[in-house]
Amino acid sequence: MTDIANRYSENPLLSPKDLKASNENMVIECLLNPGTFEFNGKIGLLVRVAERTVKKDGLVSVPFYNNLGKVEILDFKLDDPKLDSSDARVINYDGVDYLTTISHLRLLFSDDGITFSEADEYAALFGEGEYESYGIEDCRVSKIDDIYYLTYTMVSPNGVGVGLRTTKNWKDFDKKGMIFSPHNKDCAIFEEKINNRFYALHRPSSPELGGNYIWTAESPDGVHWGNHKCIAKTRASKFDSKRLGAGASPIKTKEGWLAIYHGATEQNRYCLGALLLDLYDPSIVIARSEEPIMEPLAEYEKTGFFGNVVFTNGHTVHGDEIKLYYGASDEHVCLATLSIKSILKSLKK
Repeated sequence: MTDIANRYSENPLLSPKDLKASNENMVIECLLNPGTFEFNGKIGLLVRVAERTVKKDGLVSVPFYNNLGKVEILDFKLDDPKLDSSDARVINYDGVDYLTTISHLRLLFSDDGITFSEADEYAALFGEGEYESYGIEDCRVSKIDDIYYLTYTMVSPNGVGVGLRTTKNWKDFDKKGMIFSPHNKDCAIFEEKINNRFYALHRPSSPELGGNYIWTAESPDGVHWGNHKCIAKTRASKFDSKRLGAGASPIKTKEGWLAIYHGATEQNRYCLGALLLDLYDPSIVIARSEEPIMEPLAEYEKTGFFGNVVFTNGHTVHGDEIKLYYGASDEHVCLATLSIKSILKSLKK
């Protein structure tokens, strides 16, 4: 047993029944992978909410966001020969793929980091435009000076890329558009400039040559990125043998930047590991987890919409303690605490 996470005894913190659907035509299917931040003395979560349409007899209905960020619904007859609905997650009609669920980001706040609720003054974030028509997912939140940087997955028929929005007050957002083109996701911006440049972790994917690896990138302004370097690859027979991707923004320690990441096997079992990166050149890996620091062990992590999953892209840090907010079995939002010292001790140089 290598799991060193201490789970909150009253997990899950949030489940689909705890929130209302975005409109009367939609049903919440899952809550997933919240971005996490601190604002005005509160802990905030930017929860991914995956919704499907209300079921209709004899039809398959698929939602999408229009250019105004409003949900529109297409209905296809089940007996239509142009329809392929053999996959419950993605259907194909007349050569075009559609998702059966789409995601948006919901803002919730808490005084104690445990009980979260929505506030009317903070609106949800929805996909807008052709590159977000199938939703926005899995947001990481990084704060530099007084600006919050929101990096998230943009989904559309054009592919999966990384979008960026910034805010100072969580009410007004500056939409920067796509900063990493398809196929890319799992982008986390460091919360401190290094040599006067922004740094980020990201995950381009290649199904034919290469794989799902973690890369670093640099930027003069947080929008235009270059000098990409591959720093961590999949490893045969380990917990990250099929794919890996960054969690939240790396944590600065005396030993280096501590980056918690997710890794998955060919059987789609998702665990968490960690990388230790050089303080002055994060493309240099000093140490890495040989075994997971957290794996799906609790019943709510093993069973759900998509079981055997722990996945994080949000945490807060105070002293040695990491409060890790994570998605469990692609259905619930949960909380665990970890010790920075214990994680560092577990790594192999």
